[in-house]
Amino acid sequence: MRMRPTLSWTPTEDLLPGTTDLEPVVAALRTGGVLVLSGAGISTESGIPDYRGAGGSLSRHTPMTYQEFIADGQAQRRYWARSHLGWRTFGRARPNTGHLTVAAFGRHGLLSGVITQNVDGLHQSAGSDDVVELHGSLERVVCLSCGAFSRRGDLARRLEEANAGFEPMAAGINPDGDADLSDEQVGDFRVVPCAVCGGTLKPDVVFFGEAVPPRRVELCRELVDQAASLLVLGSSLTVMSGLRFVRQAAEAGKPVLIVNQDPTRGDRHAVTRVALPLGAALTTIAARLDVPVDKHVAGEPRG
Repeated sequence: MRMRPTLSWTPTEDLLPGTTDLEPVVAALRTGGVLVLSGAGISTESGIPDYRGAGGSLSRHTPMTYQEFIADGQAQRRYWARSHLGWRTFGRARPNTGHLTVAAFGRHGLLSGVITQNVDGLHQSAGSDDVVELHGSLERVVCLSCGAFSRRGDLARRLEEANAGFEPMAAGINPDGDADLSDEQVGDFRVVPCAVCGGTLKPDVVFFGEAVPPRRVELCRELVDQAASLLVLGSSLTVMSGLRFVRQAAEAGKPVLIVNQDPTRGDRHAVTRVALPLGAALTTIAARLDVPVDKHVAGEPRG
């Protein structure tokens, strides 16, 4: 499956308005077997902006495509300069109430699994097990020549050594982990090669225009088949790689429930869309289910 470089979505039909009634979500979780599909909106309270909400990064930033990255050495320089600076903030992000509540639901046997469109690793830091990272993880780096994997923290140290004094002021940080920098700020930033073969390094994430690994897609399809319902948290579902699982669930007669303040591309497939802030909504749901949430959980320093 190839991620379509779709950056925006405008409703072409009348959609039901969002509700503040959490009871359908509470009832689904009480029944169990809920598969969570999370998007960038669940990480905003951790200081990582989303793409399309109010103040979303797409208003000022266009994510790099896979085709641009592999074809243009200057694009790689620009990407790694921005990503290196962004990692200083991104790598320090910690789970928020939303991540912690999803982890608590899992510990209490209410979930059948978690699929995330995010690349930030915060579900795992919160304690969720067996998370499927649909679009990969910024914590890993892969060589496009030899296929060797390495830790992002190791690359960060190498880039620090190669670019002593690189301290530009970024305009903002984006959901894909890079910072907003001008070409002038990027300057002559030095990109380091693979430590194994000298090849080109890329974060182990699915860029826009790149194919999601087929086995990962199949695993997600299997999770949808096994679930009793699908709960979408903080995703506009603009990108087909996530929307297809909503369609699959709906076609199989499984309830699709969405918690997202803005309309989504999956609304017409859902039995409800709760238009409430995600952290507050999940906190209320946990209280109604008598599920305690450990607010003191913190992941290990990443990288």
